[in-house]
Amino acid sequence: MVSVRNIAKMLVKRPLNALGLDIVRTSGNATDIKSTDIKQFEPSEANKFIWLSRLNINTIVDIGAHAGEFAMRAYQILPKATITSFEPLEEAFRQLNFNMRTVPNFKAFNCALGDRNSTMEIHRNEFTASSSLLKMVDLHREAFPFTMNETIETVEVKRLDDVLRGSYLEDYILIKMDVQGYEDRVILGGENVISRAKLLVVETSFQTLYERQPLFDEIYSMLRQRGFAYIGNWDQLLSPADGSVLQADAMFVRQ
Repeated sequence: MVSVRNIAKMLVKRPLNALGLDIVRTSGNATDIKSTDIKQFEPSEANKFIWLSRLNINTIVDIGAHAGEFAMRAYQILPKATITSFEPLEEAFRQLNFNMRTVPNFKAFNCALGDRNSTMEIHRNEFTASSSLLKMVDLHREAFPFTMNETIETVEVKRLDDVLRGSYLEDYILIKMDVQGYEDRVILGGENVISRAKLLVVETSFQTLYERQPLFDEIYSMLRQRGFAYIGNWDQLLSPADGSVLQADAMFVRQ
């Protein structure tokens, strides 16, 4: 026969068990909550981006495309969307076009984006994904020693609005920015295109990794003023040295 005490215990534990948690007795009369199988509440790979599919994205603008890592993933999730990529480094641009060669409705521009049309020197890092129009600071090199070496290249810089003026961009638009500290200049040079975006995925930093870069709070403020709400992170990067958050691919949706 089940005692009143056991019934009470079951009523307390049942909601926690449903969340994969349990109450266990520790030393003395104290209790503790432990996770039994928290991973069961993570979405499956098939369900992970259902929310993105529901935004009805038809156009993807991939700024700082590198070799197409984001573009290839986006194509898997949104196979009917057109994709326009921007990548300034010649070697990465060639790899981008090769990786995306079988993707319909894809085009790429071999330039960087900023707030004015010009030519600039880019710090081409040996780890090319860390290359930037801004100079890297010591914190970055200390956290990631494989980014110690770099050379200088001259690249063309254009305004997003100028490049895409006259282009047909079907709503709704997803814009991804991964420009290593140059996010504020890209925003200022792309006001018209960004004003039409449904979703922004912007690499933002919480600690200074490049000279004169804006941190998360500044980008958050800029985008709030333009009608976007922060809804969380696509992903984030931790420092190997101490586990602190260095960067996050922050997501902003038009309100």
